[in-house]
Amino acid sequence: MKYITSQYSKYLESLKKEISLYENESDLWKLWGAINNTPANLAMHICGNLRHNIGAVIGKDGYIRDRDNEFTQRGTAKQAILDEIENTGAIVLPIIESLTPEQLKGEFPETSHGEEQTVYDALIRLAFHLAYHVGQINYHRRLLTVSEK
Repeated sequence: MKYITSQYSKYLESLKKEISLYENESDLWKLWGAINNTPANLAMHICGNLRHNIGAVIGKDGYIRDRDNEFTQRGTAKQAILDEIENTGAIVLPIIESLTPEQLKGEFPETSHGEEQTVYDALIRLAFHLAYHVGQINYHRRLLTVSEK
């Protein structure tokens, strides 16, 4: 599990870096063209998704997700977002690292778009989701940088 854990760690660090690179904190809340979600909302969505699926579903830590709030909240300070990313890593990385081969082969308790999956399958799907949204944030940040020049 070290490799999978290291990839999650790498992308959570990339997420922190992307959020940190926004020099103007208000840019975290800007929409651009047909982009429907702000970088801040995407970051909170990533955290909520990982905390729910890995923390609550796999780790049974009692986390209760408010998915709607991940997309509707506004004005959260950049440092609070960075803290949430850090907290998410501190919760989910040890859970991933602790999984045994038997647990990975076990059924993930929730379906994804109606499809059953193993815990391993869910971890791969969640990693893709994490990387996808980090890429969106990176692209948004670079679009703002180019448009300001």
